[in-house]
Amino acid sequence: MNLPESYIPILLQAGVAIAFVAVSLLGAHFLGPKQKKGNSVKNQSWECGVPVEGNARTPFSIKYFLTAVLFVLFDIEIVFFYPYAVNFREFGMEGFLAVLMFVAIFFMAFFYVWKRGALDWDK
Repeated sequence: MNLPESYIPILLQAGVAIAFVAVSLLGAHFLGPKQKKGNSVKNQSWECGVPVEGNARTPFSIKYFLTAVLFVLFDIEIVFFYPYAVNFREFGMEGFLAVLMFVAIFFMAFFYVWKRGALDWDK
């Protein structure tokens, strides 16, 4: 087999990752807790020692999911600022104006979401 020497570190890392996964799964299987047969009280689901009330399929408000998506959206915006922060001197005025336009677009999106009431929990 004639592999270039530059592939050896990649193959070594892949081998270590596969070995780690295999050892973790086998260790969890052999060292982890075993399922015991219990009585009907022990087999019931519970949360923090409090008996379960209601159905687990209770629908959530769409506001919860909308807020989560908005958080991810605005969090990703911060990731795009990192290259600018590292290289802001090399970008010059053109880079500065590009970042200002990027920020302006996100502020417009933020104000749109705000005016539409997506950030109001009372509605």
